[in-house]
Amino acid sequence: MEYLEIGRLVNTQGIKGEVRVQPNTDFIDERFKVGNHVFAFPKNGNMEELEIDGVRNHKEFILLHFKGRDSINDVEYLKPAILKIDANQRKTSDLKPGEYFYQQIIGLDVVDESGNQVGVIKDIMDMPANDVWVVDRKDKDDLLLPKIDSVVKKVDIPNHKVIVELMEGME
Repeated sequence: MEYLEIGRLVNTQGIKGEVRVQPNTDFIDERFKVGNHVFAFPKNGNMEELEIDGVRNHKEFILLHFKGRDSINDVEYLKPAILKIDANQRKTSDLKPGEYFYQQIIGLDVVDESGNQVGVIKDIMDMPANDVWVVDRKDKDDLLLPKIDSVVKKVDIPNHKVIVELMEGME
């Protein structure tokens, strides 16, 4: 089974089994809702499937409560943990045209409009104005590629490539 990270369980909250989660998803309301199942991957333990039966916001955290975990003792062993969902739970209907899941972009080949290989996308930086795709280039420093229409001309998921027009100074 393939998993997608949606957040980090960083601590407990109170004594009634709630946990603090730093979300790592653009779909907070969809991923963290009552009835959803998540998979906890604790640092010192085995993966465990949990059902969310309580959700509330608190500062920059999402507070979750899991079914059958009514005491701090029932969740203490989970911290810290990575929370993930089954990759099959993601829906492309969550995306607007021109939006992609990070997992769809990382690993794509980057080519210029003439078909010359530029590199491979290895990371995505979430910046306030727009995402920046980090391109690993052979024998060169990484290229920071802004995700803007004047640079990224086409994202071709089926053919595993991104066609770009490099602006002056990007080479």
